[in-house]
Amino acid sequence: MNAHTSLLGIYEPGDGWLFRLPIGAKYLLMLAIAVPPAFVREAWVTAAALIVVMAALLTSRITPARILGLGAYLWVLLAVLAGYQLIVGRPDLAFAGPGSLLAAILAARMLTLTTSTPQLMDALARALRPLRVIGVNPHAATLTIALMIRSVPFLAGAVQDARDAGRARGLDRNPALLLAPAVVGAVSYAQRTGEALEARGLPR
Repeated sequence: MNAHTSLLGIYEPGDGWLFRLPIGAKYLLMLAIAVPPAFVREAWVTAAALIVVMAALLTSRITPARILGLGAYLWVLLAVLAGYQLIVGRPDLAFAGPGSLLAAILAARMLTLTTSTPQLMDALARALRPLRVIGVNPHAATLTIALMIRSVPFLAGAVQDARDAGRARGLDRNPALLLAPAVVGAVSYAQRTGEALEARGLPR
């Protein structure tokens, strides 16, 4: 799995209990796992969140390879964050900081691995309907989030693809030559997305 899909994962139908759980309950479970470690930077809170999310995914018959297949870049980032906390003399945050980020990512993957994107977006649109009274367009907001979900992994994958192509040509040490194809790919992707929105009568 490359960076195009590694961060959020790919939905595959299954028969575990998370697959059968109502979508609203999944969102609440995700928040219950991701929010406490973000505000309470204690190792035991982070550890509890990681244990709960791993247990939920494993008991839903999702393999460890799919759960933890986040991509090398993310694992490197988590290691760098932990190393930084150790260098600045905060060993208490060396686990709690990166661990809270990992818990939030795994909680999000709990949704995306067990629920199709249309179901996620429909549920979000329903949840946003009460906000119409303050001028929020639920469908526009949902479309924005759907585009973000698609775009972030695509852009990460574009950088990885550019790096792989540069390495094959012996150019992987030149940042300019690596970034140029990634930027071109990002611009092309944005143009195609805008054209697709315009074709459907939606604002670009």
